[in-house]
Amino acid sequence: MTAPDPRSIVLIAGGGTAGHLLPGIAVAEALVAHGRKPSEIHFVGGDRGVERSLVPPAGFSLDELPGRGIQRRLTVQNLAAAWGLVRGLWRGIGIVRRRRPAVVVVLGGYASFACGVGAVVCRVPLVLLEQNARAGAVNRTLRRFAAASAVSFEGTDLPRAVVTGNPLRPEIVAAAERVAADRDAARRDARAELDLPADRTVVAVTSGSLGSRRINTAVRGLADAWASRADLAIRHVVGRRDFADAAAAAPDLAPGGLVYQLVEYEDRVDELLLAADVVVSRSGGSVAELAAVGVPAILVPLPIAPRDHQRANAESLVAAGGAVLVPDDECTPERLATELDAILTVPDRREAMARAMHAAARPDAAERVARLIEEQAHG
Repeated sequence: MTAPDPRSIVLIAGGGTAGHLLPGIAVAEALVAHGRKPSEIHFVGGDRGVERSLVPPAGFSLDELPGRGIQRRLTVQNLAAAWGLVRGLWRGIGIVRRRRPAVVVVLGGYASFACGVGAVVCRVPLVLLEQNARAGAVNRTLRRFAAASAVSFEGTDLPRAVVTGNPLRPEIVAAAERVAADRDAARRDARAELDLPADRTVVAVTSGSLGSRRINTAVRGLADAWASRADLAIRHVVGRRDFADAAAAAPDLAPGGLVYQLVEYEDRVDELLLAADVVVSRSGGSVAELAAVGVPAILVPLPIAPRDHQRANAESLVAAGGAVLVPDDECTPERLATELDAILTVPDRREAMARAMHAAARPDAAERVARLIEEQAHG
């Protein structure tokens, strides 16, 4: 096979978490749809994240850099971590120098910093991709060198910003298209897929792959309080960390009352969003998925998120009219019941929130980012 011209390569750097990496894969697929060969797109990620399980199966090549997080105190482990970070930095610069890509795209995470520095050293155009309303540490460090910044929210603190939205997985884009074609049919089919009742109001709860103890505890109490509700169903995605405990303490509900599904990990998020009348969740970059499918939401921002970016994300959707914000320390069964009842018992409000979510969505975000990258790649 003939090697691709180095000047044609798009190098996409970052990852560690699916929240960082999946938008990058969506952009890579959009670049292929625009005419690039998969061999002209190369990923660089860390060796401790999800990169190996996601990038090669998507059809793209991958280099992995050493490195791990540094704790906020002096430890022996930090010395090893610091050495790994230095090694990763030099290797990242070396990858950029060797490949001489047309453009470097930064997703966030340590690997993206190393390659971002490499882009600066080698004078390669640098594009920052930011999923949140407040830029992360890597993007803020590199921002003065950026040729362009693809941002998900108006007012994000990066220079030369273009509001593209957060690139979505193809299955979420397909879900948004199903809603546009026939919302009722999409909801009915999704509920059949997830074994949820077609004739009840469905509340979906999700808070990331690990889950949130605060949200899980509140929803468990809500299930007890709503045990006799014959009009409701809750699909509660607990997360891997606490699922065993949650399953052991699952409520014993009588037939004919509340339908309560306890799920460890949801690998059919598109079906979950289509099935739901309202979602309770954290407010990371996945809020773009809620908006794309048009689901009203109660958002509980993670209070320790860097720069409180989850609150900023949530506030953007609250201002648009599509969501309600509940602070983490106020997330109790009683508060959730109050907020959910206010949405679910007023159909006009629920529909208005759904329309507001749709209005805030940018389902073509991957296409927008791909165009921005091509502009920088071709000077």
